[in-house]
Amino acid sequence: MDGSVRANLDAGTGPPPYYRGNESSLVSALKTLLFFTILMVTMPIGLYFASKAYIFEGHMKMSSSDSYFYAAIVAVCTVHVVLALFVYVAWNEGTGPPKEKGKHD
Repeated sequence: MDGSVRANLDAGTGPPPYYRGNESSLVSALKTLLFFTILMVTMPIGLYFASKAYIFEGHMKMSSSDSYFYAAIVAVCTVHVVLALFVYVAWNEGTGPPKEKGKHD
């Protein structure tokens, strides 16, 4: 009896087998990360120059030094919004109902 118990314990103490898991979830996470990385680079820079030229200097007729300041505030707020959206999406990723493959309604 001692030998069978020891054999069962020895079989269970080895390293766990490689588990590939759901590769589509890994790909989905990487796509999400890539999307928000691109958003984090392009949105603040684009909104900085667009708001400076078109909103603050063009529409509101501010001086160049004032428009730099307010455009920087727009860019910083954009960074915070993109970061908050990333945290929200990452937090909720994978918590939805499981999708069944092969069924088309």
